[in-house]
Amino acid sequence: MDIKKSLVSKDAQVKKVGEGYSFTEGPAVDREGNVYFTDQPNNKIYKWKFSTGEISVFSDEAGRSNGLYFNRQGDLIACADKENELWSFDMDGNHEVLLENFKGNKLNGPNDLWIRPQGGIYLTDPLYARDYWDRDPEMQQDGQHLYYLSADGLQFFRVDENLVKPNGLVGTPDGKKLYVADIGDDKTYVYDIEEDGYLTNRQLFVEMGSDGMTIDNRGNLYLTGKGVTIFNSKGDQIGHIPIDANWTANVCFGAGDRKTLFITAMDAVYTFPMKVRGVW
Repeated sequence: MDIKKSLVSKDAQVKKVGEGYSFTEGPAVDREGNVYFTDQPNNKIYKWKFSTGEISVFSDEAGRSNGLYFNRQGDLIACADKENELWSFDMDGNHEVLLENFKGNKLNGPNDLWIRPQGGIYLTDPLYARDYWDRDPEMQQDGQHLYYLSADGLQFFRVDENLVKPNGLVGTPDGKKLYVADIGDDKTYVYDIEEDGYLTNRQLFVEMGSDGMTIDNRGNLYLTGKGVTIFNSKGDQIGHIPIDANWTANVCFGAGDRKTLFITAMDAVYTFPMKVRGVW
């Protein structure tokens, strides 16, 4: 394990805390520090309770959810891939549909999202054809794009149409910068966020794509794929956490102090203790 001492204790170990799933994805932390994650092939969302380590089913009618994120009101917003929609779950597991289409056509398949402090939602829409779709599996839009849904839900528009296959994304806690992985072009970009939600000043951050991603309170970015790779805000690699799985899909910070890295990888979920903490 190659990682800076300022990030993690020297004796820190990756711990498997759950297994037996089909494909884990979408970890999202609630206000208390519990982490919710999806098992998309089995149409379930699970909850990991950090205080006990217990994992329980939150929803077994999860709309084939992939990426998840909590809004400031405590609702769990989900990229519901079954019908290519955006859903909102209350804490009883009831859902409502926030978004059904773009200009009358279905989305390709909402994959990941990040909610800015002001409440607007950034959303990636790549195409990964699913065997559970009733629809035509071909692309429904004219490309694989990055979108923005305004906080009031009244405006929904594209903010980058020049990506190959956008996937993971995360923003800074001040709401000023957005990182987006173009997994189809093996690149991650950083943008400036404007007040109206539009993005400007796209810059190449690193020559590496990612599935999911997260950020810590020092501005370090955590990318996934072959384990977890950590970059500082300048784009310099400062760490790598190997995971014993063919693919590491996603990552977030959990627990009450946000110092536990929660990692979803293939059929299992893992934790890793950090010195730095997450910001959500």
